[in-house]
Parts: sequence; structure tokens; C-alpha cells
Amino acid sequence: MAAKSPKRVCSQSHLEEHDGLRKMVSFSTRHFDPSGLPADMHRVYTSLKERFDEEYALLFVFNMQTAMEMHRAWNMTLLTTKTLKKCSEMVGLTMTWELGVIKLKFFMEDGDFELQRKCPYDYDSEYQDMFMRIAAALYNGHMTVHEALLFQEEAKQGKHTAKTGLFIRDYPGRLIVLPAMSSTCAVIFFGGTEYEAGVAAICGLVTGLIEYALQRVGGEATMLIDLAVGLITGVIGTLFYKYDGQKYCLVSIFMGTLYWFFYGTAFVVGLVEILAGELETGVTRFMAVSIKTFVLCVMCCFGMLLAVPDPTEVAEMWGAQAANCGTLDLGLYWWRVPLYLACSLSVLGQYRFRVEQMWRGLLVQLAGYEVQFQVSRSMVTSGDAKSNLDVMASNVCGAAASVVTACFLSAMMDFINSIYYAQLLQRGAHRDETDSVLDDVLYGCISGVVKFFNCIGIGREADKHMVQLEKKLYQQSKELKDPDHDRKEIRLERHEEDLLLDTIVYAESMNIWAMLMPAVYQLVPGSMIARMWFNTIIPPSGPNATDDNTFAGLMVTSISLALGLIVGEAIVEIVSGILSLCRKKEEQHTMLHENEGKEEEKPESEEVPPLGFELGIADAISGEKDEKDEEVWPL
Repeated sequence: MAAKSPKRVCSQSHLEEHDGLRKMVSFSTRHFDPSGLPADMHRVYTSLKERFDEEYALLFVFNMQTAMEMHRAWNMTLLTTKTLKKCSEMVGLTMTWELGVIKLKFFMEDGDFELQRKCPYDYDSEYQDMFMRIAAALYNGHMTVHEALLFQEEAKQGKHTAKTGLFIRDYPGRLIVLPAMSSTCAVIFFGGTEYEAGVAAICGLVTGLIEYALQRVGGEATMLIDLAVGLITGVIGTLFYKYDGQKYCLVSIFMGTLYWFFYGTAFVVGLVEILAGELETGVTRFMAVSIKTFVLCVMCCFGMLLAVPDPTEVAEMWGAQAANCGTLDLGLYWWRVPLYLACSLSVLGQYRFRVEQMWRGLLVQLAGYEVQFQVSRSMVTSGDAKSNLDVMASNVCGAAASVVTACFLSAMMDFINSIYYAQLLQRGAHRDETDSVLDDVLYGCISGVVKFFNCIGIGREADKHMVQLEKKLYQQSKELKDPDHDRKEIRLERHEEDLLLDTIVYAESMNIWAMLMPAVYQLVPGSMIARMWFNTIIPPSGPNATDDNTFAGLMVTSISLALGLIVGEAIVEIVSGILSLCRKKEEQHTMLHENEGKEEEKPESEEVPPLGFELGIADAISGEKDEKDEEVWPL
């Protein structure tokens, strides 16, 4: 006798209960074909299907694929674990996991099955956001598991990404982004002049071509990317320094070019994992990032030797170039903020951020940078006194400001989008049926923005077509509600059903970390690790030598950034709790007046609280976990 499968939120009855459109629209049958799954996953699927049912087995497949894609897109084990735990609890999966830096292990039915995967780093904000939305749509009762799995396949094929997003997602489009990022980073983060920016742009273009070529070759050739990138950067920078006649700062050129390859974000994430008690993963990540950076620095120095074969001359040149560094005080120039925004745009491009949503990322990045910059300048020590207090304070404030800004934007856009998507998906009264001017204005503004983005070629065509489909949905739903009309259901073409499912997914809240990660990346000290390794390979000497403890500065910066993320989340949680308490008191007060003399009835709500954020860092570090079962999965 087959084991009884637990009740799940993606059953047909639950879909109709939580999404009224599912009752009205006659969807064609969609069936996910498991025969294309990897052999080991297919064996587990077959066994689970025999012991339980097909839906339970497919939910396992969905959960595992969600874990792999999310881990690849942000590589944050603590947050992925929190998400998987929520998913498994919602659908009753007997599933556990071990998430390493790149190696993932999944266990089913108390260890009866074990699957392992390797997921290398591949920061991808759009996929991180999209796969979270797909999971939310499934577990909030708006999609079947077959529809969700098919949507995952389509997402990986790029069917739900705008054409501009597909262009910058991979080479050759990234050949535009990488030089822009290298040149702007050389100035905004390392005090370079226009000369260093120009050389860094050349290095960025060449390193992009090298990475593109090695990726096209594939296989073990990709292991040579760091070696080749570091080598060519050292050669080009040294040749310009020696033969161009300008007073270049090699540090600005090298750091700006290699900034994307340092993976400084992973360094901070490793420290957060250590604080949370995930020592194995945290220490492994810490060592992996340090060694990767060391390889880049060694190859960069070797490139210097290729350009100038005399080791003594290279050491003297490295010491002499230090006098050309740090000569630019960005605080004195009006173009500091525009340049930072240009740098931020290139970073968002590298993170594969949705082009039409980049304004969100820019606001989060600008908030963190400006707070960090202003706090640092206000606390600069005078005279010969040396202190890391300004670094610590500025990083805590900058990281906290990024978190608060990201959460505020998320709350604001969730409110606006809830009105917009409620009209598109016929969730509630239509704008023609209410007297709300605000709903009409918001819907008109957003639909106008959607059409504008498509007009200039950066929007998703699905968004534009859904605005057109809304009129058909409203007309047919109106006929369906009319007792004198013979319509019994809403019928759509296959491509219209695809549009509707696309809209259902994008109606879910945007993942906060998709906005926050690029900002954190620009705050992290990946370059400080490189400075430490450069000082190890070529120890400073002579009049320009310093006795700065780079490692101490590195630790202060990293820990303060991690603490800033926790502080920012704490601020959001406190504000969210206060607003939620005020809202409940107001609702209770209203109900008391409305139900005087009547039997009090408590209305059920299916809406996600407007400030239902779950960043997960503070909970992971404190060891706290939410044991309360929730119908709606707040992301």
C-alpha cells in the first residue's frame, strides 16, 4: 500500500481557493516531462512517485532545482537554507540538505536517498529574483507544480528575460560592461585619474576577450581564466607605466581591472557564516576567496616581470608608483556621484540585473555609498593619529543604509504593484467598478511605463502584451458574472495562457537580496585582500613604505560590513513590528465599532504583510527560527 501523501498548497482545490482566476480560466493541461532529468534525480523521482504520488515526487525535483539555481545565483548558504526550510515545511517534504560553498548534498526520506551537485559562483540577480518568485507563486497557491517546473525550464532558456537582459547576460554583450566597470572602479574606489581609468578600460576589454575566448573553448580551459586575466593585466599596466611617460598609479589600474574577479562579497559572506556557526562552510569560503585573490595577484606580478624582466627594477617601480596613488580627493569634485552611478550601472550589468529595474539597484547602491562616504569623511582623524574607528563606523552605517533602503523600496513597490497586478489578474474589484482614483492613476502610470520601456527596447514584451490581454480578461470575466450571459468560463489561446502564468510569477514580491547584493558587493573589501597579497609578494620599502596592518584593516572592514547588514535588518524588523502593531490596533478598533451588537467575525486575509521581510541573516546568527505555520509564504 502506497504511503499517504501529505496535504499540499499546490493542489487544484488550493489553487482555486487562493487564486480566483483559476476558477474562471480554463487552462490547458501542462505536464512536465521528467524523462529529461539527470539519471540520479530521475531514479529518486521514480521511487518517490511509487511510494507517494507524482506531485510529491515533482515537488522534490522542484525544491532541489530551486536550491541549485538560487545557490548558483547568489551563493549564500544561510539564506538558501532558510528558503528551502520554508518550502519543505509548506509542502510536507521529508527533505534535508547540506549546502557547501560549491558542493550541495540533498537527502530524502530520512537519508534513503542522497544526491550531490556542484554549483560554482555565478552571481545573477535576475535569476536569483526569478527563481524566488517561481517558488513563491507555487507555495502561495497560484501555480501547479507542473507549471512551475516548466517555467523554471523556460527561465533558464531566457524566455522570460528582456532582449537587453539577454544581451548583457553573457558575451559578447559583457565586453561593453567589463571595461566600463574597470575604468570607473579605478577612479571611484582607488583614486585613479583619467589616465588610470583609460588604461584600466583597455585592460578590462582585453581581459573580457580572454574570458570570452576561454569560455567558448570550455572544459578545463575555464580554469585558466584567473591566470590569464591576472597576467595580461600586469603586462598592460606595466608597459603603460614604463613607456607612456605618464605618472601612473599601478594599484588603481590593477585593482580596478581585477575588481570583478576578486569575489570580495564571498569574503564577507564567509565571515557571516562563521558568526552563524557554519564554521566548515565559512572557513572554506574564506580560504577559497583568499587563495583565488592570491592567484590573481601572483599572475599580475608575473605579468610585470614579463614586461620588465629585472626583478629589482620591478620592485623599485612598485615602490615608486605608490607616490602617484591617492592624489585625487573625490570629495572636491562635483562628478563624484555621477561617476559612482556610472560604476553602479556597470556593476548591475555584471550582476545581470533587469535593465528596466536598474533604478532600484542604483538607489540602494547610492544610499550605501553616500552614507559610507559622508560618515568616513566626518570621522577622519587629524594629525598622525591612526584609527580604524572611521572605517568601522562608515561601513556599519553604509551597509545598514543599503538594507533599509532596499526594504523600503520593496515595501513601496509591493504596495504599488499589488494594485497594478490586482487589475491585471482580476484579483478583486476592477478599476471600472470602484471609485478609487488612486488605483486608476497607479495603473495608468505603470502601464505607461511598461509601454515606454518597450518602446525604447529595454522592457519585456510579455509585460506589454499582458496590458493588452487585461482588457480581454476583464470583458470575459464581466460576461461570466452576468447571469443573463451564456459564458461559463474564460477561454484563452495558448500564448495568452503563457502570458498569464508569466504575470502570476512576476506579481510576487521582488527578492530583496536581488537589489541588495550589488550594493554589498561595492562595499566589500575584495581589494584589501589583494593589497595584502601584493605587500607580501613585493614588500614595501623606501620612503613610501608604510607600516599599516592591512590584515587588521581587512578584518575591521569585513566584520563591520557584516554587522551593518544585521543592524539594518534589525531596524527594518523593529519598524515593521511597530507598524504591524499599529495596524492591528486600528483594525480591532474599527471592528469593535462595526460589530456592536453583532457576533464578531474575524475576516481571513490572504495578503502578505507589506513589511513581511525575511532577510534571514540575524535569525541565522542568533539561531532563532520561526516555528509558526503560515498559509502565505512571505518573501
